[in-house]
Amino acid sequence: MGGSVPAFPVYLFDLDGTLVDSACDICGAIQEMLSAYSRPDVSDAYLRSFIGLHLFDLFEELFPTHTAEQYEEMLQHYRRIYHARNHSLTRCFGGVKEMLAALPGRKSTATTKGTPMTRMVLEKFELLPYFDHVQGTDGFPAKPEPNVIFASMEAFGAKPGDCLFVGDSPADMEAGRRAGVNTCAVLWGYGDREKLLAWKPDYVIDCPAALLPA
Repeated sequence: MGGSVPAFPVYLFDLDGTLVDSACDICGAIQEMLSAYSRPDVSDAYLRSFIGLHLFDLFEELFPTHTAEQYEEMLQHYRRIYHARNHSLTRCFGGVKEMLAALPGRKSTATTKGTPMTRMVLEKFELLPYFDHVQGTDGFPAKPEPNVIFASMEAFGAKPGDCLFVGDSPADMEAGRRAGVNTCAVLWGYGDREKLLAWKPDYVIDCPAALLPA
């Protein structure tokens, strides 16, 4: 764990909390949605711990007696609010664009967002040109399941050993381990540091420039 990061043929990136600081828009949209379901009391800090997971995980904790149909209704409500916010409070983390421009190898995303929304965010923050592929979670289980990583690898015809998965949450590290790829934990995101490091990532970095090979 730790140490300088060598060059990899393929880099797979989480999005929220890794490339962009989107918590204000995500949590704000969730809070607005929850207010419509009589839960205006849920804190920002609590919601941040669910960024990168499927929202059903949150709904199951807050509304354990609801049905899958009700969860789906809440999800669609959230998505309408989130889309309408147009990422107005989201920012690219400092140094990310420069890191992506200088980083060798092929690059893809591996995020819980759907592919169309992922592409929209990358385009808005002028990150899309640095990616050879954009992969979101489309109709298959979200992280910590490894499916989105497998989908990115398949797009490149890459082997697990060729890939470095970069993310900020324990779910990212678990998904990476389950996919058999190398993992890199970033410490500027939303994940709990101790829980993140408990997965023993292969590399740990505290700024985007630290991902660049020496």
